[in-house]
Amino acid sequence: MDTKWREKAQTWLTNPKLDPQLRIELEKMDDKAQEDAFYTDLQFGTGGMRGIVGVGTNRMNIYTIRRANVGFSKYLLNRYPNGLHRGVVIAYDNRHYSQEFALESAKVLASYGIKVYLFSSLRPTPELSFAVRYLNAIGGIVITASHNPPQYNGYKIYDHNGCQLVPELADKVIGYVEECEDVFGIEVISEEEAKNKGLLVYIDEEIDQAYLKQVKTIQLNPNLDKSSLKIVFTPLHGTSIRLVQQLLPECGYTNFYVVESQCIPDPNFSTVKSPNPEDGSAFELAIQLGKAKDADILMATDPDADRVGLAVKNNEGEYTLLTGNQTGALLIHYILTQRKQQGTLPKNGVVFNTIVTSDFGGHIARTFGLEVQSTLTGFKFIGEKAEEIRSQGKEFVFGYEESYGYLIADFVRDKDSIQSVLMCAEMAAYYKLQGKSLLDVLNELYETYGYYYESLVNINLVGIEGLQKIDKILSHYRDNPPKVVNNVDVKVIEDYLISKRYEDGKISDLTLPKSNVLKYILTDGSWFVLRPSGTEPKLKIYIGVKGNSLTDSKTKNEKIKQYILERIDKIGG
Repeated sequence: MDTKWREKAQTWLTNPKLDPQLRIELEKMDDKAQEDAFYTDLQFGTGGMRGIVGVGTNRMNIYTIRRANVGFSKYLLNRYPNGLHRGVVIAYDNRHYSQEFALESAKVLASYGIKVYLFSSLRPTPELSFAVRYLNAIGGIVITASHNPPQYNGYKIYDHNGCQLVPELADKVIGYVEECEDVFGIEVISEEEAKNKGLLVYIDEEIDQAYLKQVKTIQLNPNLDKSSLKIVFTPLHGTSIRLVQQLLPECGYTNFYVVESQCIPDPNFSTVKSPNPEDGSAFELAIQLGKAKDADILMATDPDADRVGLAVKNNEGEYTLLTGNQTGALLIHYILTQRKQQGTLPKNGVVFNTIVTSDFGGHIARTFGLEVQSTLTGFKFIGEKAEEIRSQGKEFVFGYEESYGYLIADFVRDKDSIQSVLMCAEMAAYYKLQGKSLLDVLNELYETYGYYYESLVNINLVGIEGLQKIDKILSHYRDNPPKVVNNVDVKVIEDYLISKRYEDGKISDLTLPKSNVLKYILTDGSWFVLRPSGTEPKLKIYIGVKGNSLTDSKTKNEKIKQYILERIDKIGG
C-alpha cells in the first residue's frame, strides 16, 4: 500500500514554516482527508491548475501557488531571457484567497527579476488576456476557479499572445514545477521591495478603458434603436459587473437592470447553488427580476467573466434558457448575415468550435462559405489557432465552445463574456425591431438547417477512487468499442489519446494534441464523446444528434444517453 502521502503530510506538519492556520487544519484531518490532500500534486488541466483551498500538495495554498510560480518563472527566464522587463500581467477574481494568491504570485516572479503588472482589484479573465497584448507583456496569470464551487480556487497561465498555455508549453512549466521539491524553501521578496525595485506595478483604470474601447468596436449595428429592449443582467457575484454596467448604457442599452444582490463579490456565492450560467438554477433571481421588469432577455456571467448564459422570454411570459450551442448558432448566423450585408465578410474567414460542440453553428458557417475548424476542448486551442491562421492569410471570424464561451474579435485570445454580452444584446435588439424574439429566430434556424439537439451528462467521481473509476470507464470503452448504438451502426471512432481515427476498417492519424478523449460517430450523424473534465472531478459525456423535428432529436438523444449510462453501470468498480 502506497503511504507516500503520509510521509508528505508529516513533512508539512513538522515544518516550522507552515502557516499556523494550515497547521491547525492539518492537525484536525483524519487519514482519509490527509490522503486526499497529499496523494498527488495539483495538475494542469484544460483550465490550468484548479483545486480545493486548504492544506496539502493537492490543494490550493500559498505553497502550491509559490511552487507553480517558480515553475512559470523558470519557464519565462528560459523562453524570454531578454524580455523580463516587459512583464507579466496578473488578475484575480472574487474567490477565497484570490487576492492573496495573486500577490504571492507577483512576489515569486519579482524574486526572479520578472516585472509584474498586478490589477489593483477584481478583473475579468478576458481583460487579462487583452492586457497582456496591450502592455506587450511576456505572459499572464489569472487566479480563478471559474464556475467551480466556493471551496475551489485556481491558477491559469498565459503566453505573450494572451492565450492560455497549450499542453506543449504547459508541460515545460510542469517540468520546472516538478524540479521544485521543497516548497518551504522558496524565498520571496516582500511587496514593498518589489515595488521599490520597479518589479511590481499596480494597474487599473487605464486598462479598463482601453479594453472597453476595443470591445465597442465589435458592434455591427451601433446606431440601432435599442430603446425598446429590456435586459436583466447578473454577474453571479463575479468580476464582470463594473465593466458591463459601464458598457451597455454607453452603447445605448438604457433599459438595463442588474440583480443587485448578486453584484456583491461574495466568495461563498450565497445566492446560488452553483455560480455557473450553464446551471438553470443560477438564473432564479434574474428570472424574478425579469418578470418584474418584463425583460426580453436575461444574461448571466460566471465569476471570472469568460462565459455568459442567456434566457429568453417565451410566448407564455416564462424564460427559456438557451444552451451554449444554441447561443453560438444564433451569434454565428447574426454576425455572418450582418457582415455579408455590409460587405465585410471575408472569403478566407474561419469559424472555430471544438470536437464536443454541435455541428449546428458549423453548418450555418459553411453555408456562408466559411471554413470551420474544430479543436480539443479548452479555449487555449482556439486562441492558438487564431494566431496560427494569421500567417496563413486567413481571418478569425468567430470562436466558441458549447460550455457558454464565445469570442467575437480576437484582440482577446480567450473566451470573452464582455464581448458576448454586447453582441447578444445587439442581436436581441435587432430582432425585436422585426417583431421576433431570439427563440423565434432559433426556430427559423432549426427549420432551415435541421433540428440539432445536444445534451451533457456529468458523472461526479471525487478523489482517488473517482479517478480510478474514470480510467476504468474509458479503458472499457477503448478496449470494447460499441458497434451498434440505438440500432444504428457506429461508423467512426476517434481516440485522441493515441491520435487515431477508425472508419470503415481504415486507420488514419488525428492531428490534434493527445488527450484522453473518445468520440463515436454513428451512420446517421449522431455522436457522443467521453471526456474527463480538466477542471473538476467528473466524467463528461457529450451527446449530439440531428433529427426531423425537435421531438425526434430529443428522443434519439435520450436513447443514446440510456445506452451509455447502462453500459457504464455494468462496468462497476
